[in-house]
Amino acid sequence: MSADPAGGTAPEVIESDLRYGIIGAGMMGVEHIVNLNALDGARVVAAADPHEPSRVAATEAADNSIDLYERYQDLLDAGNCDALVVATPNHTHVDVLADVLTTELPVLIEKPMCTTVEDCRKVVSMAADRSAPVWVGLEYRYMAPVARLIQQVRSGVVGPVRMVAIREHRFPFLQKVDDWNRLSRQTGGTLVEKCCHFFDLMNLLVGERPRRVFASGGQDVNHLDEVYGGERSDILDNAFVIVDYEGGARASLDLCMFAEATRNQEEVSVVGDAGKIEALLPQNEVRVGRRGEHTIGSVDVESVRPGDLDHVGHIGQHHGSSFVEHQRFLAAIRAGVPPEVTVHDGLISVALGVAAHRSIETGGPVDMSDVL
Repeated sequence: MSADPAGGTAPEVIESDLRYGIIGAGMMGVEHIVNLNALDGARVVAAADPHEPSRVAATEAADNSIDLYERYQDLLDAGNCDALVVATPNHTHVDVLADVLTTELPVLIEKPMCTTVEDCRKVVSMAADRSAPVWVGLEYRYMAPVARLIQQVRSGVVGPVRMVAIREHRFPFLQKVDDWNRLSRQTGGTLVEKCCHFFDLMNLLVGERPRRVFASGGQDVNHLDEVYGGERSDILDNAFVIVDYEGGARASLDLCMFAEATRNQEEVSVVGDAGKIEALLPQNEVRVGRRGEHTIGSVDVESVRPGDLDHVGHIGQHHGSSFVEHQRFLAAIRAGVPPEVTVHDGLISVALGVAAHRSIETGGPVDMSDVL
């Protein structure tokens, strides 16, 4: 068994299968199914989606025959699941969770947890008295190079964290069922829908409460002439975001969604008093430079490829991170321990995106106290 880049070793194989139900069988729902297919101790037994082609896709993706439901309430009533994954469109999460969280089943919620801070607070309240874990799907933590970077930062390689910089230069949003992801009122906006991952990483790496956000962004290239039900697409396709933290550290996000002609889609760098570390994807490299030992152009370079790690059983669409996420979720269920990615993490990651959108709209900085 190889070392896990986030620290420790992979969880041991579970003897008996947990039966999973998938609520929402679109693109990410199917991605969850194929990852669970590859995970020892897990078996998908049911899926619910009002969209017939999505139900067909769930059947085709599953390793075994599964029960299909048009209404997720019928899946809940059937009582044949031990754990649930909620992967419905963003704006439906709060209503679906209002039913799901009345059960005592472990739940993994796809990101973003909700589209608004108010709805996130409702979920935090609904989850407060449950004994079963509620895990938020911010799986970028588990991408192998990023997980190695987190481990190194926690070990003190760069010293106290002063700056975090994250760049994502990528392709435009993919097409989803009924084009729900083309309207900000249904996604929460690009800086919530897409970038909650990155705000979560910032919070994790800095280890402090975010204090203030300043952002600039726009919709300059993508979806400009698209209209859905009389509404023009309003999805931002590029932005810069700066986050100040209470202890004095700061973080930045550089997002461009018409930059697929690039070497790396994600670049994460952390700088502290003692040096700098960066993770590059899909180059799958971690670079470490220590002040006094290295100089510009001369740093330690480590290849961290998910396919070379024994505990990553499926690569999928997210560099193996969704598999590791499910591996950790299953281990938490079995051990009866709290989730690694909590509803509070989900709330703060959404709140930062909301603050960034508000900053773009107002043209000024936004205090997190005004959002939270």
